[in-house]
Amino acid sequence: MALCNRVRSGIALFQNSAVIASQRSTLQRSLVAPSIPLASRNYANVPGQKDNKVKVPLALFGGSGNYASALYIASVKANAVEKVESELLQFAEAVKNSAKFSMFIKDLSVAKDVRVKTIQDICAAAKFSNVTKNFLVIVAENGRLKYLDTIAKRFAELAMAYKGEVKATVTTVVPLPPEEEKALKETLQEIIGSGAKVNLEQKIDPSILGGLVLEFSQKVFDMSIKTRAQQMERVLREPISVANI
Repeated sequence: MALCNRVRSGIALFQNSAVIASQRSTLQRSLVAPSIPLASRNYANVPGQKDNKVKVPLALFGGSGNYASALYIASVKANAVEKVESELLQFAEAVKNSAKFSMFIKDLSVAKDVRVKTIQDICAAAKFSNVTKNFLVIVAENGRLKYLDTIAKRFAELAMAYKGEVKATVTTVVPLPPEEEKALKETLQEIIGSGAKVNLEQKIDPSILGGLVLEFSQKVFDMSIKTRAQQMERVLREPISVANI
């Protein structure tokens, strides 16, 4: 409650209740589809999408994919995809940086009205857009705040596709020198084509021993020394056929 008290001074009243009600209705419709199991739903066809004439650019699965897709539909309709992406990532980062607040959103024993009121206060203090506020309130009402980090990451994937970007991740033992990073990015751009912009992210993982692992467009190219060593070990362990000698 200390966190709630710190932001209380910045609380603002919701404006334009009709617009807010409409946005909440859009989100709720997109999240309700009792005839399709969450685990197997193809979110390229999210319930409610046809009515809103919004095409979800990626097929996301699971509960987090459902929420991210629903938020995408509402964000596109409000022409606020990039703003919502920024606000959602900002909120998720704030959760990570506050141990008390992180515990608060994961504690399902907290009464629903307390969860909702706290989220409303924080969103108002942060001056979040109505789309983001409505979405976070719905997540709080449904007791799904503990999954928010995953939802935010899935929504970021949709936002990148919306902006015509393709995320590529390269994992190495040490950071790539600028010239090698530039060359890799140019190579990926040639492969993907001019219709999309490559967004290259570097990750460091000493456990791969050397080489690199490249991930993009749901493909993985593992050229690490660790994987090559494992492949060679499997070959060496295979029994030798005398007939082939």
